[in-house]
Amino acid sequence: MMQYRTKEEQVADFLREGIISGRIARGSRLKQQEIATLLNTSITPVREALKLLAAEGYVLGDSFRGATVAPFDLEASSEVLSLRILLETQLVRAAVEKVTAADIGELRTMAAEFASAFDAGDNEGARAANYRFHHRMFEIARMPQTLHFVQILWARYPFDLINRLHGRVSRAADEHDEMLAALIAGDAAAAMLATREHIEAGFRELRNSVAGTAT
Repeated sequence: MMQYRTKEEQVADFLREGIISGRIARGSRLKQQEIATLLNTSITPVREALKLLAAEGYVLGDSFRGATVAPFDLEASSEVLSLRILLETQLVRAAVEKVTAADIGELRTMAAEFASAFDAGDNEGARAANYRFHHRMFEIARMPQTLHFVQILWARYPFDLINRLHGRVSRAADEHDEMLAALIAGDAAAAMLATREHIEAGFRELRNSVAGTAT
């Protein structure tokens, strides 16, 4: 069962998804009133969500006047990569132990949404579905502090660039299937390995792309 989220948390998650998927561009300005109008809510939860995202590193600036989506440092991403692998594999291991049939149904639906968005040529939608799939899988672990740290790492990771690489979304869909199959089978070791390989594959492809552009 999904956890109840306050309005502040719902707004923060909407913005995280937008930033990670690339729908909200790095360096763009976030205006409280525009966000509140879009989400049909008041200014207060938007202001509090921006404060939370500033603490996590997703945005920079004064939340009262607006905030700017933080840039990322590709060099620092290699350190973030190691931390992601460490924490996300632990979340997956715990998820294997706690997953229910209802959880599996939700994850299958999310994986299908990811694949359907890709098939329809909706890359932005696929990137957003990718975020939801990972977040839901890690929620199942019921390790909120670890998930909180992972979300901080996600703020510093170039998902938007990785998921724009040619063919990456299709390959990620296959990798999701491997993760989900291991989760359904109750095979913690296989689920952890599939998660590690999924994280490493995206970063390796980005690194190779950057190296190819530089030569």
